[in-house]
Amino acid sequence: MIPSSLQIEIEIINKSKNENRTPGLFRKSVVYLVMCVGKDVNLVFNPMYSRTLQPGKSFIIYDPDKDLPYNVIMEDESLLCILKIELSILHGMFIPNIDIAPIFNPEQSHKKFYEEREFSAEIVQIINQINLTHLTENSKELFLHAKAIEILSLFFGSNKPNTVACPFLNNDSIVRKIKQAKDILLEGYNQEITLSEVAKRIGLNEYQLKVGFKEIYGNTPYQYVLDYKLELAKQLLQKKQLQVNEIADHIGYTNISHFIAAFKRKYGMTPKQFMLR
Repeated sequence: MIPSSLQIEIEIINKSKNENRTPGLFRKSVVYLVMCVGKDVNLVFNPMYSRTLQPGKSFIIYDPDKDLPYNVIMEDESLLCILKIELSILHGMFIPNIDIAPIFNPEQSHKKFYEEREFSAEIVQIINQINLTHLTENSKELFLHAKAIEILSLFFGSNKPNTVACPFLNNDSIVRKIKQAKDILLEGYNQEITLSEVAKRIGLNEYQLKVGFKEIYGNTPYQYVLDYKLELAKQLLQKKQLQVNEIADHIGYTNISHFIAAFKRKYGMTPKQFMLR
């Protein structure tokens, strides 16, 4: 069982974020899992030494004796995922097994460890999902914590590291198009837009859009937009400036009873009950 107090840090770096980022530091006695998605990423450790990570490749970095400063050089379509975890916590998550990696042998914890290895398509889609999902600060920490554990489980626990889950998400162009589809759907949340129309606008077929959207955002396009509309309705109800029928109309419902039923299914109370709390 993973303790609730488990502290794992995960960071997704793209080019724009990297331009405003201070040089990084791999701290001693901490395990780092560094993964590349999209295009090559260059890790520069000093003027005389650098390493290039190709898409689908990772570095496991552990040094018990010294910190390791680094800089990142990357292209527009590159993503770098850095997952940081204490060695003792990593040992607690998995039964020590040197077949996974020598780092899992407690007797080797005094030795530095560097290894490059491939990671699966499932992890690629998780990294893309983290990069494309925008949450409030309250829910972001829990979301990232869950995704970090999911990555660790797949990376160290999978017996089939080359399994491909969703082939569409290995294509960065398709991932960008699915993000574009999400933007189109949210911009037109109160209009009647069909998936076939959206798919045509972004240059994908409807099947690719449905499957890829669910893999990235964890929901069907319909449910994703519905959740967005109901969350907006909740915010408007909290302000108490509009009547229930006005809010229903604002978010695109022509039948107020349908709005009331959908709101109650999601929040366990009617809009009126929510407003009067």
